[in-house]
Parts: sequence; C-alpha cells; structure tokens
Amino acid sequence: MSKLRNFWNEVRPRGGWKYPAIIICGAFMGLFIYTFFASRAYSYLSSDPATCVNCHIMGPYYATWVHSSHGRNTTCSDCHVPHDNKIKGYYFKATDGLRHSAIFTLRGENQTIQAIEGSSQVIMDNCIRCHTQLNTEFVNTGRMGFKEMQDMGGKACWDCHRDVPHTRSRSLSSTPNARIPMPESNVPEWLSEMIR
Repeated sequence: MSKLRNFWNEVRPRGGWKYPAIIICGAFMGLFIYTFFASRAYSYLSSDPATCVNCHIMGPYYATWVHSSHGRNTTCSDCHVPHDNKIKGYYFKATDGLRHSAIFTLRGENQTIQAIEGSSQVIMDNCIRCHTQLNTEFVNTGRMGFKEMQDMGGKACWDCHRDVPHTRSRSLSSTPNARIPMPESNVPEWLSEMIR
C-alpha cells in the first residue's frame, strides 16, 4: 500500500495543474465511455451473430452464413474464436476485434476479406473440433492441424469446401439485396428529425 501511495505522490499534479489535469482526465474518460457505447463494444461479449454486422463490411459474410448449412447450428464465434478456454477466447476476440476496428476505421480493408494466419489456424482447429468423428471414423483423413498442413504443403479445409459457410464471392457487392440485421443508428432522434 505504501508503494502505491509513493507512486501517487510522484505522479499527482501539483500547483496550477490540478484542475486542468482533472478536466483532461474527465474529457478522456467521457470520450472513452462515448466510444464504448457508440461502437457497441459491449455487444462483442456475446456470441450473437448480429453483432458482426455492426460493421457494414461484414454484411455479405452474415448473409451467406445465415443461408448456409452452418447458419442453422453455429454462430460466428463457433468457427472464428478459439474454444480451448474462455480466457483465450475473449483475448482472441479482443485482439482480433481491435485489429478489425483499426483496419475498418482507417479504410484499409480489401474488397474481399481474407483470414490472416492466426485466424486461419483458429478456423481450421474449429473445423477439426466439430467434425472430429467425420475425419477420424468415416473418411479416415486423420487430424492434420493448420501448422501441419502448412509444414507438409497440404490443404486447409476451405480449399476443398469453398462454399462452407460463406460463398466464394464475398465482396461488398456480392449480396446487394440481402436482409441483414443492421444496427440502430447512434444519431439521437432529435438530430435525425432536424436533418429530415
């Protein structure tokens, strides 16, 4: 406790900086709270697939998933988040989500999104996790993970199963009339009325 008190005595604002420091800290805290609610960051704690369409670029992926065989039995998190343990899963969601939000905010996304190596490994591990019986008992393909596949020059699950669960054409214009659950606007009602 004394170390914490000593640290506070070293960093606390002194003299005329006390009130500006309080105002600056309050502004940053307010900006953080606004950003947290405006971006719907709290919704990413759930596994609701509608959360993914908080970003408009995910619309075609949602539309193709919901009409696929996986749309009946899985959520986005079932395939795109590790299931080793909860902490690892939430950590992956947080880091991947921050990467996505940075890319989308800076408008650095491609017309068609491709999974990076870390995501590809998670996706393939989840394919194997869900389809273990199929791979080991019925077709005897064994269990080759993403790393082994890369090392041995093999194929990933989606190299053959191209349309599962998203179709090949996943650009922003590939599903122009798809019905997806778009999020409500963050614009206050009084401002919307004023704009109309």
